[in-house]
Amino acid sequence: MAADALRILGTLSVLLALLLHGLTDAAIVAFALPGLMLPRFIGMRPCADFAVSVTLLVAAWSNVYDLYTRIGWWDVMVHFVCAGALAVVAYLFLAHRGVVAPPVARGFSAAGAVVLTTAFGLALGALWEMVEWIGHAYLTDRIYVTLDDTIGDMAAGGFGALVAGVYLAYGPRLIMPSALPARESSETTSRS
Repeated sequence: MAADALRILGTLSVLLALLLHGLTDAAIVAFALPGLMLPRFIGMRPCADFAVSVTLLVAAWSNVYDLYTRIGWWDVMVHFVCAGALAVVAYLFLAHRGVVAPPVARGFSAAGAVVLTTAFGLALGALWEMVEWIGHAYLTDRIYVTLDDTIGDMAAGGFGALVAGVYLAYGPRLIMPSALPARESSETTSRS
């Protein structure tokens, strides 16, 4: 229920950002909405769902309040945490769709999960940096873009995805067995 409340808060946040800060900031907050919905759709455990939702809302509102430029270490920390969270969501989405083996299923490779999760984090980081560049070049010069910032953000995100991949592979299950494809959920063992 707490994660669902955050999804409602995220939706209301778009309207609040629009009313108080303008269209650009509302669009930035709206960019988080798919990420808020996906953990519920793929059946992530409530604590993991809540953690992803908090991470995305903090990342979005940090942009609105310019925390990335006001607090020196904030940008790197948010890229580390957010890329890790989204990379795990990407892996679990593919597991939910039967594309990759979910954790604890026959055919699951811990090393493969770490490599894929890291690659997802790097890819998502590259996409985000492209969106920032497009926003800076075509929408507003308020979006902070430099080569050092871009490379630092991608490195932090890649490292965050690597750490998250290790957690996905060796930590407690982040997805409920009932959310897995039928053939996979019957092959899994429970591990908390």
